[in-house]
Amino acid sequence: MSTFDQQLAKIKNDKGFIAALDQSGGSTPKALKLYGVDETAWKDEKGMYDVVHAMRTRIITSPAFSGKRLIGAILFENTMDRDIEGKPTPTYLWEKKNVVPFLKVDKGLADEQDGVQLMKPIPGLDALLKKAKAKNVFGTKMRSVIKQADPHGIDKVVKQQFDLGKQILAAGLVPIIEPEVDIKTPNKDQAEELLKAAIVKELNALKPDQRVMLKLTIPSKDNLYADLIKHKNVLRVVALSGGYSRDEANKRLARQNGMTASFSRALAEGLKAQQSDKEFNASLDASVESIYRASIT
Repeated sequence: MSTFDQQLAKIKNDKGFIAALDQSGGSTPKALKLYGVDETAWKDEKGMYDVVHAMRTRIITSPAFSGKRLIGAILFENTMDRDIEGKPTPTYLWEKKNVVPFLKVDKGLADEQDGVQLMKPIPGLDALLKKAKAKNVFGTKMRSVIKQADPHGIDKVVKQQFDLGKQILAAGLVPIIEPEVDIKTPNKDQAEELLKAAIVKELNALKPDQRVMLKLTIPSKDNLYADLIKHKNVLRVVALSGGYSRDEANKRLARQNGMTASFSRALAEGLKAQQSDKEFNASLDASVESIYRASIT
């Protein structure tokens, strides 16, 4: 079996969740602050990325982080291009940890229009996909945000996501399509109904061999996304924590049958640079276990 086929089987069949370790430029200082490291710890952008790579290395090399409870991890380009213990990060994840590597490919969000934030253009996407494929990265992730139950805006978000998704599929990678509904959206449940209808329309237009993943906000109406989970073109539906605390996100996720986690901030909640390895590993183990339990309902 090729590496891609082994990774595909793990994503499709294994129990577990995806760690989102993909904070990029804008969200990195905030993530580091929560980890107990403030902006005095670096002089420039390169220094900041060194510090965040040290944090991610500590998470990934921890005994608590393995393919027993995790099926994947989302990286951003700077992390993909770095090494962990002398191996490229994607190689280390797959060969040492049995965790499938994904790459965040979006370049952030455009200003809000029609109640949504589309993705900014992604220059050089084909070259980036080629590089990721050469490093045995399995798939990609890209995020847009929905802030109002505006049918026109939601259709635009979903169309942009699937258009880029097809470009990613053509490069031999599996896209995680992430149209996030902001948890503060007025009429969030209505926005989610509109989103689901728009996604179904796009899924039904895919060819049988075009398989995607979906990353969605935990819905207000339990099991709203059951049809998406069962759809023949969907490998897996994962949930973002969306600003909820880990306990709240886990509680809500556990009520969604077949939906698994892809948490970022909620996964790292409680981890501190100042902890001893024993404290750090125990804290991460408790976090991983709680998210794993919520993901296998």
